[in-house]
Amino acid sequence: MSATDQGPARSGSSARGGQGSARGVVSTIVHQPYIWAIVTLLLLLVINLVKDPGYLGVSVNGTTGNLSGNPIDILRASAPIMMIAVGMTLVIATRGIDLSVGSVMAVSGAVSMEFMSNQSGGDAGSAIVAALLALAVSAFLGTVNGVLVSIVGLQPFITTLITMLAGRGLAKVITSGQNTSATNEPFRWLANGTVFGFPVVFIIAGVIVAIVAFLVRRTALGLMIESIGINPRAARMAGIRPIGILIAVYIVSAVLAGVAGIFSTASVMTVEVAKTGLNAEMDAILAVVIGGTSLAGGKFSLTGSVIGALLIATLDKTIVFLSIPSSATPAFKAVVIVIICLLQSQRVRALFARRKSRTTPTASVPTRKETVSA
Repeated sequence: MSATDQGPARSGSSARGGQGSARGVVSTIVHQPYIWAIVTLLLLLVINLVKDPGYLGVSVNGTTGNLSGNPIDILRASAPIMMIAVGMTLVIATRGIDLSVGSVMAVSGAVSMEFMSNQSGGDAGSAIVAALLALAVSAFLGTVNGVLVSIVGLQPFITTLITMLAGRGLAKVITSGQNTSATNEPFRWLANGTVFGFPVVFIIAGVIVAIVAFLVRRTALGLMIESIGINPRAARMAGIRPIGILIAVYIVSAVLAGVAGIFSTASVMTVEVAKTGLNAEMDAILAVVIGGTSLAGGKFSLTGSVIGALLIATLDKTIVFLSIPSSATPAFKAVVIVIICLLQSQRVRALFARRKSRTTPTASVPTRKETVSA
């Protein structure tokens, strides 16, 4: 074979290789556990665009220079959900659950608002101290959860259910059962301020998610969390100490819930003990499940949880935008989430794969005689 004959063959093989690599990339994307969450998120945006073509429009305030529009509102609303979803992801990866995140949000908001309401000046120093106190109390509640689960051996569901009830009561004790308000512009800026036109609250949430992702993916911590969720006994035999990791995971979940509580109360500078963080644990669990993390523990996806948080925030805004009655809101949300979970189910995927294999014609295989004659 001459050199000129080899050229087309090589170019053809390289083209086939390029097609194969492209197909490989597409296949990898399609098989991501959170792909249907992305599809649903885009579908919700399309529905909103059909009703209002300018739904995704973003404008710039000529006076302040801040960006405004529905996408900015979605980013701002997703930040608290993102915080509790990331913490919940780590807990669920260890075969646990944290039902106390909503109550921890209320405690965090109660501590910060009560402290600032008793301060005469609304300076940045008071805001920093209030935030640190709120996070310290949240970390203490997370430590209680971690100790009861890892050392005492209580079930995570029972442990965090107790903390959920006790935390809401603690918030009422801190505020004497009253809604507490405060005035502090630096603290309010955390939820309502902007940097280069983007919400500060979303930027802070993004930085925190990046730090957590770096710790669990660039160190052995993520593998140890997954090993505990897959097989705690085997992890213990491999030299991993589940006690310390479990305590750390519940502390992280509580601290991130405390951050979400600060975000929620800073937006209105008021803590409503009965409403702050209400049903937040459900949104967190749903965001984690939508993102593809299994409730059975093991492998987890922080990226999927972030996408799930964005989806829930978009869904909440879509419900309001479509003027769906408040009484039907839980049912509407449940239908969307059930559809996503079904699409992510392994059995449903296997069913689609079997049907596809039946409908796809199989290429004829040449016989030995045909091969020789060719």
